[in-house]
Amino acid sequence: MELLLNQKQELKLLMTSQLRQSIELLQYSTTDLEQFIREQELENPLIELHDSPPSPQIERISSEWAIKPAGMPQEMIKAREENGRDQLIQIVNVTYKEKTTKDLLKYIIHNLNDFGYLEIEEQNCPYTDVDLSHGICLLQQIGPTGVGARTIEECLTLQCNERFPQHYLLKEAIKTCLPLIAEKKWKEMAKKLNCSVEEVAYINNCILSFNPKPCLLKQDRTEFAQPDIIVIEERGGFAFFLNDRYLPSVTLNEQNLHIPTSNGVEKQYIKEQYKNYQWLVSSIEQRRQTIIKIMHVLLEKQPAFIRNGLSELLPLTLKEVAKEIGMHESTVSRATSNKYIQTPAGLFELKSLFSSKVESANGHNFSQEKVKALLKQFIGTENKKKPFSDQKIAEYFNTEYAIQIARRTISKYRDELNIPSASMRKQWI
Repeated sequence: MELLLNQKQELKLLMTSQLRQSIELLQYSTTDLEQFIREQELENPLIELHDSPPSPQIERISSEWAIKPAGMPQEMIKAREENGRDQLIQIVNVTYKEKTTKDLLKYIIHNLNDFGYLEIEEQNCPYTDVDLSHGICLLQQIGPTGVGARTIEECLTLQCNERFPQHYLLKEAIKTCLPLIAEKKWKEMAKKLNCSVEEVAYINNCILSFNPKPCLLKQDRTEFAQPDIIVIEERGGFAFFLNDRYLPSVTLNEQNLHIPTSNGVEKQYIKEQYKNYQWLVSSIEQRRQTIIKIMHVLLEKQPAFIRNGLSELLPLTLKEVAKEIGMHESTVSRATSNKYIQTPAGLFELKSLFSSKVESANGHNFSQEKVKALLKQFIGTENKKKPFSDQKIAEYFNTEYAIQIARRTISKYRDELNIPSASMRKQWI
């Protein structure tokens, strides 16, 4: 066995921690960036923050398109659901006096899932099935009809008993035909119930009027979608600005920088923290300038989208924008991640402005979002008794727009738009 010592020269790109952080910072939303800056202040004694930054610079894009008024952007708020579990317990405390009854009902309420269904592990349950059934009956008297049900059939049956107590056929349909109703197999259902298709249609409408989620108990926090970029229309063109007015300005703490130190370790620490300060200021500005460059391209390429929304989105890829601004595609991808843009047409994810193209035989290009909008519009015109098949829709795009699109692609777009298949859209009556 012979040992050899070889020497070779090679070039490697090493990613430093600061480079890695710069990449992460580029992906931050404005809200995340604020949190990151404040964390850096706590870690670095040379960083000083001021909460009165200067007014944002408005970037203007000249254009010759007509001007229409645009209101100031507003934050989108997700509605907060009430805590139905606490409300039910309060009603129990007011309605019932016996402690055993209260304990039973509170046990049931605490074992309801987020949609109001009872979920209990039998081996750990201190009550019998008879007790639970009695508790559910009591709960029905004070809560939404169907709350406490153990299955979807039980939930719908409880609602049926309240609204249609004499409708035996409806109860039988709930008990035996729910899979057929979900698949809209009306003829099989009519044969099974020994009734007409017209009666099946009436049963279906009754069931659709029931609530399969009788009591939403999950409490969600209020969520705000804060726009990172705001676009407005001015006379003569578009204008945009980064919505970062509330970001604190980062300055150097001169006092801490010039603290006399004789210890070499302390001097090295101050030197490293000064480099971190410079890196933070540089990275924030680099992020800002990158977003501004990208926005100039987007507003130039997507004026119709800015006014009218996704239905007017033109095909545009990250690679095309990266080429326009002289940056790598991955940089553009990171800079557009986790960010929202407020336009006269509404609030959108910045990523949604990028869409691959669908080519037509006559040379016109359509974005995927445009094709989806046309698909939704075409399905909206169909006769619900004879809905269009995916093949029929594909032929329509070929005839009307010269777009060669496969049937499976139509199916994919339908799924993304939450549009059911032709058989599920069909109405018999």
